[in-house]
Amino acid sequence: MAPDAAQAAPPPGPAPVREKVRVRFRKGGDLRLLSHHDLMRTFERLLRRAALPFASTEGFHPKPRFVFALSLPLGVIGCAEIVEIELDEQIEPAQVRDRLQAQCPPGLAILDAQRIAPNAGVHVRGLCYGISVPADRIESTRQRIALVLAGGACWVQRSKPAPRRLDIRPFLRDLRLDGATGFLEMDLWLLPAGTARPDEVLAILGLEDLLEAGAVLERVRLEMEDETPLDGALPSKQNHLFPGLNE
Repeated sequence: MAPDAAQAAPPPGPAPVREKVRVRFRKGGDLRLLSHHDLMRTFERLLRRAALPFASTEGFHPKPRFVFALSLPLGVIGCAEIVEIELDEQIEPAQVRDRLQAQCPPGLAILDAQRIAPNAGVHVRGLCYGISVPADRIESTRQRIALVLAGGACWVQRSKPAPRRLDIRPFLRDLRLDGATGFLEMDLWLLPAGTARPDEVLAILGLEDLLEAGAVLERVRLEMEDETPLDGALPSKQNHLFPGLNE
């Protein structure tokens, strides 16, 4: 006798709610020495302790579903890093922010949270690093910046994954130096071919010794593909020196 159709195929339950929240956070103090792997574990604990309705991966050891926009180099301060978190229930972004902030260890701060489309991907198009330049080197650095921005190729030597010579000028978006504070900002493109490293940019400016002397790098901001340019960034992704890089 054939089983009853209702018993053989019970009606499916309601589809789980899928929310995605983009969270910006600061990582500084002693926590700047925390590896990216340990940062992932820290956020997993934060989500559990905050009792947020996060979505989980499948398998024998389910974990919260979240992804960082870009890993932060060890020792660099992250001023406005990004992590995107998937939720199973609708919850106001302000609650996500406040509940995560209440569980943060010293050195970690939740800056803001905003709801984004569930199918939005994590795509960074620009990033900016900053460092303080000594007062007695501000003028020479300003002159060097003008030469670099007005010039052509900026060749550096890389050893990984294989030794090669690379022109980082296509990745260099802008250089800005505040004459009053001596703070240098290095705006970079993140392209399919990669990006420039901040130590490489410092080298072409003759400032590579700053890191050796103990100066601390900051990643000032990340700019996502689905966002309007942030304050201080260029208004569009048009590159007049390298037209082939334009969208």
